[in-house]
Amino acid sequence: MSSDPWGRVDETGTVYVRTADGEQVVGSWQAGSPEEALAYFERKYEGLVVEIGLLEKRVRTTDLSAKDAQTAIDHLREQVDAHHAVGDLEALRERLNKLVETVEARREERKVQRAKQSDEARGAKEALVVEAEQLAQSDQWRAAGERLRALVDTWKGLPRLDRKSDDELWHRFSHARSAFSKRRKAHFASLDAQREEARKTKEKLVAEAEALSGSTDWGTTAARYRELMTEWKAAGRAQREHEDDLWNRFRGAQDVFFAARSSVFAERDAEQTENLKLKEELAEEAEKLLPIGELKAARATFRGINERWEAIGHVPRDARPRVEGRMHAVERAIQEAEEAEWRRTNPEARARAAGLTGQLQAAVDKLKGQIETAQAQGNTARAQKLERELEGRQALLDQALKGLQEFGG
Repeated sequence: MSSDPWGRVDETGTVYVRTADGEQVVGSWQAGSPEEALAYFERKYEGLVVEIGLLEKRVRTTDLSAKDAQTAIDHLREQVDAHHAVGDLEALRERLNKLVETVEARREERKVQRAKQSDEARGAKEALVVEAEQLAQSDQWRAAGERLRALVDTWKGLPRLDRKSDDELWHRFSHARSAFSKRRKAHFASLDAQREEARKTKEKLVAEAEALSGSTDWGTTAARYRELMTEWKAAGRAQREHEDDLWNRFRGAQDVFFAARSSVFAERDAEQTENLKLKEELAEEAEKLLPIGELKAARATFRGINERWEAIGHVPRDARPRVEGRMHAVERAIQEAEEAEWRRTNPEARARAAGLTGQLQAAVDKLKGQIETAQAQGNTARAQKLERELEGRQALLDQALKGLQEFGG
């Protein structure tokens, strides 16, 4: 018979292990000596020690799930409880019990962690839903669309919640994206319709602009081109593939017209500049008639100057008032001289002036006599009234006498 602190082999080859509950049969050994039997079952014990050690390490250092860990513990416990090894089996049970406690603690930690992650994921997904619902109302089509696509990527990277919560949040999220997509499609469909209408309108404007490009009615056509430009801007943009071509045609037609007008105006400006020089010379020649001396000669000379003036043609608009004003000043001087001569030589006017002067003189003399009579009678009020009347008649008389002197009388 052979034995050690944890087991023995009896005479029949039966191997026993010592436990707190007494000896337990480990097995039977007939192939060799009792020492070899004990050594064999001690090696089995060492194997269990190694396996438990490895499992403890896996539990401590890896993300082994609680379920898998518990399965492994149960498997080892069955081996320990089967008493097919010689050694301190109770110590192994104790290690397995502690390992169960560790696994349970890890299970609780992971449960708390999962709950925390779930709460964080829920909060993150709810925030994504709220932002998506806000973006669904945006008119910033490009930016909002890009942001919604980024939100989808973010959503995919978050952990799933319980099916009910996850489905509800995804439904809201998906609905917001669909609403935005529907609004965007409607917007661009409307925009396409507007651009097609703009294209038709601009086609008509281009046709009119091209028809006007050869016009020589400079003022009216230029005004119409300005109106066409206003209508062009009001029409809005056509489709990109048409807009540039239409604009080039529209602008090209205007360029043809305005280039022709500029050429004509340049020639006209040169001609009018030369006309201005000639008219300034004539104005200077007319101004030499001032002051008017011999009226008949001055009138004849001015008439000749004016005939040459009329034959010259237009001058630049901004210079016209100045140069014409010089000629008008000479013309007014001649007219005033003519009026003065007419007044001086007109016998009918002289007779009327003399008659008026006589009438006024008689009225003045009569008033003077009436004033003297009123004063002699002591009627001061009447005398004062007649004196005021006399002042008015005397003023008229003085003016009439002055006019009569102009006739040489």
